[in-house]
Amino acid sequence: MARAAVRRRSGRLNTAATPEPADEPPQQQEQPPPSDSQQPPTEGEHEEHDNHVVDDDDGTKPNGENQDDDKCPACAPDSPPVEKESWVRCDACKTWFHWRCAGKGELEAIDKWPCLDEDTRRVITMKPPARKSSRKRTQRDYAGLNNGQESDPHRWTRMLEGKDIKPHNFKVMQGHELTLDWIEHDDDAFREPIFVEKVDGLGMKMPESDFSPEDVAEILGDDMPVEVIDVTTQSNAPGWTLRKWADYVNTEPEARDRVRNIISLEVSGTELANKILPPRLVREMDWVEKFWPGTKKGRGHTFPKVQLYCLMGVTDAWTDWHIDFAGSSVYYHILNGAKVFYFIRPTPANLAAYERWSGTEMQNHSWLGDMCDEVYKIELKPGNTLIIPTGWIHAVYTPEDTMVFGGNFLHSYNVATQLRVREIEIATHVPKRFRYPYFTKLSWYTAEKYLRDLKAKEEFPSRVMTSLEALADFLVHEARTMEKGTEAAKKDAKEQVPSERVKDAPALARELRWRVRLAEGYATDEDVGTRNLNKKRKAASNGDSASSSGAGSKRKRVSEDHQQEVFRNFKPRAWDAVKERPGESIEINVKAMRVDGSSDAWKGRWVQDEVEEEADGEEVAVRSTRTVLVKVRRTETGIERHRVERVVETWSWPDVDVPNDEAMEVVVNGDG
Repeated sequence: MARAAVRRRSGRLNTAATPEPADEPPQQQEQPPPSDSQQPPTEGEHEEHDNHVVDDDDGTKPNGENQDDDKCPACAPDSPPVEKESWVRCDACKTWFHWRCAGKGELEAIDKWPCLDEDTRRVITMKPPARKSSRKRTQRDYAGLNNGQESDPHRWTRMLEGKDIKPHNFKVMQGHELTLDWIEHDDDAFREPIFVEKVDGLGMKMPESDFSPEDVAEILGDDMPVEVIDVTTQSNAPGWTLRKWADYVNTEPEARDRVRNIISLEVSGTELANKILPPRLVREMDWVEKFWPGTKKGRGHTFPKVQLYCLMGVTDAWTDWHIDFAGSSVYYHILNGAKVFYFIRPTPANLAAYERWSGTEMQNHSWLGDMCDEVYKIELKPGNTLIIPTGWIHAVYTPEDTMVFGGNFLHSYNVATQLRVREIEIATHVPKRFRYPYFTKLSWYTAEKYLRDLKAKEEFPSRVMTSLEALADFLVHEARTMEKGTEAAKKDAKEQVPSERVKDAPALARELRWRVRLAEGYATDEDVGTRNLNKKRKAASNGDSASSSGAGSKRKRVSEDHQQEVFRNFKPRAWDAVKERPGESIEINVKAMRVDGSSDAWKGRWVQDEVEEEADGEEVAVRSTRTVLVKVRRTETGIERHRVERVVETWSWPDVDVPNDEAMEVVVNGDG
């Protein structure tokens, strides 16, 4: 594959004139420029990476060479010389070209470049995108570049033309209505994006509405590097600083050479962070806020810094379809400007379609909405806040220069989908540096805290319990990797465990799963075999389950004859003594109305603690059998004693031809 090689003068990029260190040893700066008859220095002398640089100190040709030597094979006969020139080399034929003569677009975004004369089947490849893009880069077609297709930033929005896009029907709420109590007691809460028109009641702090890129550069420093997205290629444009960005934004839209976007400027630990506070609900749900140790956050510590992003986009910027890393939820506040969001629900089928589309050539010419059921549109204006739940697929259009503050957070109300999105990232080969940082370590911190709470008999909503089961299964899978994986996999899995908090990771994972099942009333003394785990993974990949590592539908009750492996690392504490007293039976006659089996209305009366006698009812024989089970064991402070009483009542009306219809069995359990 051909390699792109850039020729720069005076240690600056010609296109942007940005100072940067020389890439070559000093003695190589005196090499003459390439020409038709002269090859550049060989790869062994000059190349450390795919790209290499040759610098001339004074902007003119050394050794007294004339201007004709600065011609390239693609130069027009009447092409005037320029003071600063960018060169690119095709490694296939070892020929150098002026970028202005042979190329299109920004040279800094090119990773590998062939010349068309060498082989028209060769393709150009681009450098990888910035953080927020959750896709792997695909190769760009040279013919597309040559005919201008790739140089048009509006080609993304043109895909919208004629598409069936529905106006949103998402919940519109006031800030004070967004509470943890609402999340915990409403099963439908936070399953769709939430639109909040005004900040009142959100418990959020933001800079003034006239805050600008100039202010960002002043606070964080003009020389601070920043990742910038070239909208045309949806890839990273290197070499940008906050000063260069502020100058770019201050340029009139029609005078800007390209449409660009900043979506990955995280400001935690800076002076700017003091001006931002996420919404109260976000802080109450965020795993980092709740479970990452406070002594291991802040300056000097590594932790997931994803809570405070400053996003700056210009007119016509477009961020293509994506899911935020690890399916994390997002809060998004429009400080000034406007945004248009397009949403696709994270159903199993839609997530499977996204997985097929992501990282393939379909991204360049296919509208993801055509592969999914519905696309929703919502427009945001200054002062609006949007909170996006787990896993929602979205694309974003910027109709005017806009500044946004937002952040990402993981939470305990949809862990299954968070894990499913993480698997999509792995399946589509998203580089680790573009995934949620310290995801597994944060999961261990979360599991350790919930296990302590479950031991203390704390109760949680059903959504949290379902999520904890998914989390526990994921961590049991990590534990199996530590026990049975390759040496490299074992090492990597163990490094993700916060050893100062988690002393025995496999035991913790299995105990958490056992206690979650115990709290939910399921079988608790078996470990799911590897075969069942793999079957679950296969079902998830077909869109039948929300997750392949424990995420998904609630586990079925385990039958007594189902053979499974026994826990290896965790065993519940044994009882020191157990005694069961045989049943004692008595029979009495009472009056009660016969059960009407034509509807379910009869059930309510019979599940009460006491069933009252009905004077106008028929005489019925009631037989009661009582058994008592007593279990005891010693504890650090004394004795733990369980007394379980079980009463089985059989109600039988006389003259019954069909006992199943006219006989009633009531089971009453009691703890004493």
